[in-house]
Amino acid sequence: MTVEDHTTVWGNCLNTIKRNVNVQSFKTWFEPIKPVALADSSLTIQVPNKFFYEWLEEHYVSLLKMTIKKELGDTGSLKYQILMSKAKNGNKSSKSEKEDNSVPGAIDTGNIKNPFVIPGIKKLKIDPQLNPNYTFDSFIEGDCNRLARSAGHAIAARPGGTAFNPLVIFGDVGLGKTHLAHAIGNEVQRTLSNKTVLFVSTEKFTNQIIQAIKNNAVTDFVNFYQLVDLLIVDDIQFLENKPKTQEIFFHIFNQLHQNGKQLVLTSDRPPKDLAGMEERLISRFKWGLSADLQAPDFETRMAILESKMTQEGVELPNDVTEFVCYNIKNNIRELEGVLVSLIAQASLNNRSIDMGLTKDVIRNFVSNINREITVDFIQNLVAEHFKVPVEKLAGKTRKRSIVIARQLSMYLAKNMTNQSLKAIGDNFGGRDHSTVIYSCKTVQDLLDTDLVFKDTVADLEKKIKMSLNSPDF
Repeated sequence: MTVEDHTTVWGNCLNTIKRNVNVQSFKTWFEPIKPVALADSSLTIQVPNKFFYEWLEEHYVSLLKMTIKKELGDTGSLKYQILMSKAKNGNKSSKSEKEDNSVPGAIDTGNIKNPFVIPGIKKLKIDPQLNPNYTFDSFIEGDCNRLARSAGHAIAARPGGTAFNPLVIFGDVGLGKTHLAHAIGNEVQRTLSNKTVLFVSTEKFTNQIIQAIKNNAVTDFVNFYQLVDLLIVDDIQFLENKPKTQEIFFHIFNQLHQNGKQLVLTSDRPPKDLAGMEERLISRFKWGLSADLQAPDFETRMAILESKMTQEGVELPNDVTEFVCYNIKNNIRELEGVLVSLIAQASLNNRSIDMGLTKDVIRNFVSNINREITVDFIQNLVAEHFKVPVEKLAGKTRKRSIVIARQLSMYLAKNMTNQSLKAIGDNFGGRDHSTVIYSCKTVQDLLDTDLVFKDTVADLEKKIKMSLNSPDF
């Protein structure tokens, strides 16, 4: 075999794996893997860290074995190579010294000022600044957050002792970054009471630095933060274009990391996209694990809303909960806001929570809900359900999953819109009316013979009809 063969073999493996896992799992767990070598029917792949390797072995070992044997025969095997930078190796070797008070940088804690204490009020123990309501139990797991939540659990069990230090949790507003960060801190507080935990927003951290500079107390400030075993910094992107704050944070980060302490950071974007941030900081953010939180799918949104209902002690009709989750798609905070508003409106106005009240409340949260069913709307809904790119529905690919999604979209468009067959075909890459007719017949045949497919179509039709109940803006 040639040197290039390991790339070809792994490429073939990925093609098989892609057909057996969902899009998000493939992107999270298989795209980062790099093929390294192929020798004696044994393929070596490189994974980002030990946690990554353990997750693959626990969740995908059967799939990987099947795929490797398919490509390399019965004697085929897989070896792992765990990526670790030289800088990380150096830092890791210093962890054995973390309990030695004689190491450089050891701190005399006797006279350090606590920047979180109000002047005149003496407080001996560091307040972790955590919200006790944000726990792992109240953080609903889904495909959109599984990696970050699993990493958080591992960190909470062994802060500073995992391969991902720091953990950078990033994603859009309202997806649970702060909740998960608090949950890690609360779990450490619950199970490892000897550990000092501190949660701080970047805004508060910056204000503390300004006060420390004014009072000529920067050294005390840095030394205080070195007392922490788990430091959680929220919204790290607000360090951008603040060189002095970045410089001080850089020194705190280094000291904590070198002494085996854990850092958890949240951001609205991945480290590589943090403009106005010193390169030396960005490189350190990349030392550990960067885990993104994505918008939850419909099932996860339903689970989140039901969990919040249980916490609030209320019960909503099924059509109301489904309606809310169909219309609030990208922000968990808004989902919670709708529930709070429904409860408040029902209580203050002595009304029952029904579809009419729900529509009134939704108007305050959603600026653009479909007034009519369109072919575009159906295409997006079907593509989301089958987890295929919506643009593929108008393409020429004959991959089975995309063909089924395309034919079903045409079937639903014919039955649920006022578009002509020609207009429907135009929405699918300029296909003619005979293609639309053939697709509709194919779907009907499947409905008559495949009960699972029939349930899928019924579910999609229900979602589309639900959108017809949207408020008329």
